[in-house]
This record gives sequence, C-alpha cells and structure tokens, in this order.
Amino acid sequence: MIPTAHLPLPTIFSADGASATSPALVQPALTPVAVTSTILDAKALVRTLRRMADEIVELNNGTEGLVIVGIQRRGVQLAARIVALIAEREKVAIPLGALDITLYRDDLQTVGPRPVVGPTLIPVDIAGKHVVIVDDVLYTGRTVRAALDELADFGRPRRIALAVLIDRGGRELPIAPDVVGKKTEVKPGQRVDVLIEEIDGQDAVVLA
Repeated sequence: MIPTAHLPLPTIFSADGASATSPALVQPALTPVAVTSTILDAKALVRTLRRMADEIVELNNGTEGLVIVGIQRRGVQLAARIVALIAEREKVAIPLGALDITLYRDDLQTVGPRPVVGPTLIPVDIAGKHVVIVDDVLYTGRTVRAALDELADFGRPRRIALAVLIDRGGRELPIAPDVVGKKTEVKPGQRVDVLIEEIDGQDAVVLA
C-alpha cells in the first residue's frame, strides 16, 4: 500500500492539452452570497403606515370604541406608530395594547425548553370594542391564530380586524387581513425582514 503522504496529485488537463498537478489549479466551491432587495425604504414605510392608519379609521367608521393591539415584537412598535398617526389626525387617544403569543403557539415544542416570553398588556376592557390586531408580516396565519386565542382570554370584542404591514402569502390557515400595507410575492427560500428604528436602528422592509 502506498502511504497517504506519498499519493500522487491527480493530473489536471487544461484547454490546450497541457497537464499540471499543482493544487492551486483546483478551485474551491464558491459559497452563495445572500442578496437583499428593498421592498420599503424609510420614507415609504412612513407613507404606508399613514395610509394604514386612515384605513383603520375608515374600517371602524371613526375612532369610537377602537382599540389597537400589536403582536410582540415589531407589531407593537408598528401599532404604536399607527396610534400616534391616528391621534395626530383625529385628535383622540386610542388605547394601545400588546400581545405576546409565545405560549399560545401550536408549535411551542419547537421553540425550546425555555421560550422567551414578553409582556402582554391590554389596557382597557375589550368587551364590545372594535379591536385591531397589528403585525409586521402575515405568512402562514398561525401567529394571528395564536393572537386570537390569547385575546379571547380578555373578553369578547364586538369585532376583531387584522392589519399587517406585509402580506407575503403562503397561508396555512384561512386567515385574511383587513388592512394591508403591501403585498409582495416571496419565492421559496426567501424571507421578509421588517426593520424598525426602535429595535434595529433603521426603518426598512427587505427581501432576503
């Protein structure tokens, strides 16, 4: 048996027929580089949230009995901005709540033995109110289903509506948004990242 250290290098032939045994001629496999494209820049995000705020008021026929609740994490920051935009235009204060749906997920066993749970805050009695749930990206619908289950523990609203910044399709449950910032087609292997100034240091929505 020939010792491994003395095995001859494989012969490599070039296009002109010359041969070489130099390892430098063997090219390593290239690592794929992630490519991103911008769906919404900072200014477009502001315009989109302003339009969503107006649509929420129209959907509710005003602001009477309106409660806006964001889903942790980025849905809460988006909900807060929508509330501020409504307050600016309508000169009213809209109750703002937050939902952490971690313990209501139907895939909790995949999250880990010690899932990180954020605060849930519903500042008013929602019985008989018009509640709008706000989330950043709508995908399978399972996050919204969990939010509906948790919200039911706080009372029975007159109506529940859903507002999402991005609808990327791919639903696994029969859930549809009432207010949509932007619909975008997402191919297999792609994802939508929503970046928020309060958390990420910048405002943008990118396709990665």
